[in-house]
Amino acid sequence: MTTKPMTARRKANRSAVFSGLALTGMGVLHLVRPAGFDKLVPEQLPGTARQWSVYSGYVELATAALLLVPATRRVGGAVSAALFVGVWPGNWKMAWDWRHEPASKQVISLGRLPLQIPMIVSAVKIARNA
Repeated sequence: MTTKPMTARRKANRSAVFSGLALTGMGVLHLVRPAGFDKLVPEQLPGTARQWSVYSGYVELATAALLLVPATRRVGGAVSAALFVGVWPGNWKMAWDWRHEPASKQVISLGRLPLQIPMIVSAVKIARNA
């Protein structure tokens, strides 16, 4: 039995569904438990950290919807790429804030930084191939 190689479009669609579901979960979490995300918001941004945490939850839910609906999947890929780039400073802030924490916390905070790259790449592929 031979298997067909997965096409770029099929991979992008699978990635879009996975990303859409993950963003749905994160969006809900931002709205239900925003305090954990407040600490990631750089102080230089206008408004309160809570506003940014809650609004980003809505943005994640809207982006998830774009990814999960086939007709808007390409736009969803572009929006999610922008979202992933936009939240990267929060991950840098976390790494900086945790620099004096125990090694286990530092590994978590530093590990988040390179993980953002494949998320951005995947989102770009969704935008190009969905």
